[in-house]
Amino acid sequence: MVTRLSKLFVRTLRDDPADAEVRSHRLLVRAGYIRRQAPGIFAWLPLGLRVKARIEQIVREEMNRAGAQEVHFPALMPREPYEQSGRWDEYGDALFRLHDRHGADYLLAPTHEEAFTLLVKDLYSSYKDLPLSIYQIQDKYRDEARPRAGLLRGREFTMKDAYSFDASDAGLDASYDAQRDAYERIFTRLGMEYVIVKADAGAMGGSRSEEFLHPTPVGEDTFVRSAGGYAANVEAFTT
Repeated sequence: MVTRLSKLFVRTLRDDPADAEVRSHRLLVRAGYIRRQAPGIFAWLPLGLRVKARIEQIVREEMNRAGAQEVHFPALMPREPYEQSGRWDEYGDALFRLHDRHGADYLLAPTHEEAFTLLVKDLYSSYKDLPLSIYQIQDKYRDEARPRAGLLRGREFTMKDAYSFDASDAGLDASYDAQRDAYERIFTRLGMEYVIVKADAGAMGGSRSEEFLHPTPVGEDTFVRSAGGYAANVEAFTT
């Protein structure tokens, strides 16, 4: 359905928003793509939502092409899985914690590794069911001490997270490579420059970690790379 520009719910601004630090933030607000609701929290307006939906569609197409299947977990999660993994405490002040009317502990999920793992444990009982790759596109919540740069570091953000379950190390390597290839296709289709760097897995855990970084002056990560092709986030850099 085509929406006439005269009917489109959009208002542009002449002046920069007072809280906008970087150019992308200023332009998104002034062009009527997003509107600030609170520090690090934004509403998506029709133009912005169309762009966001298109990006999500590209991600879905490449995840499906890589053999992953889409699921969707709730953003509101109980305490128990995160306590079992140790991350209820490990995340510290970054978690949004709340109680229901009965006093039970809940959180707004910063990520969903626990939920994915428990779901597969509940439904699969044999290595013969593997390999399996599943993913979701879902909003995440982290109580950032200093939200900045508009959508780049917010308290609510949309993330694609995918997980593979494999019966062997060889199967894990194959799943990893399939996801890595999918990421390269996604960045290429979006027309974005990217660098693949060695990374520190941090609270996520894991024996191998790489990040796809888009070089930009307003980024928060720093990476190093050599003429020979080595590249690493400074957090994971060794010499």
